[in-house]
Amino acid sequence: MVKQLPSEREALTMLRKSGCSPDVIRHSKAVAKLAAEMAERFGRKGVNVDVDLVKIGALLHDLGRSKTHSVHHAVIGAEIATSQGVPFEIISIIERHVGGGITAEEAKILGWPNRSYVPQTIEEKIVSYADKLIEGSRKASIDRAIQDFQSKLGSEHPAIERLKRLHEEMSTLLAGIG
Repeated sequence: MVKQLPSEREALTMLRKSGCSPDVIRHSKAVAKLAAEMAERFGRKGVNVDVDLVKIGALLHDLGRSKTHSVHHAVIGAEIATSQGVPFEIISIIERHVGGGITAEEAKILGWPNRSYVPQTIEEKIVSYADKLIEGSRKASIDRAIQDFQSKLGSEHPAIERLKRLHEEMSTLLAGIG
């Protein structure tokens, strides 16, 4: 039996009770709005995407920011979600939304459990991509996100290339939808 997704209200309550700031909650709502719009566009053209999963995953993607604003918020958020009985599909979105994803090798360096944190499903990819297009609670360009990554990680960091590939994949899909 598959666990039921939390409702939007339950997800927002989880963010508040976990200690997420109003800014994080505003950001999460903005990401959820953009991600849901993308998912709905995909769905209208026959792409198999779970819009509700995208929406709730996007609301909860930064759950770990209740404890830290470092990159570790992804695994911490997944731990919090697991303790709350959140379905695995949401936990995967939380774990895999950071950057263009984190490889198993990079995860090992970070001290994370040994697995890949690169988005795999269309829902994971949509949330990760929408998150890069929202700065605070406002829409931003992918160029701005790439510049931000370059300044934080260095221009040759492999995460930048993964982010560019994610952008290309999402742009191609969205362009094909029209």
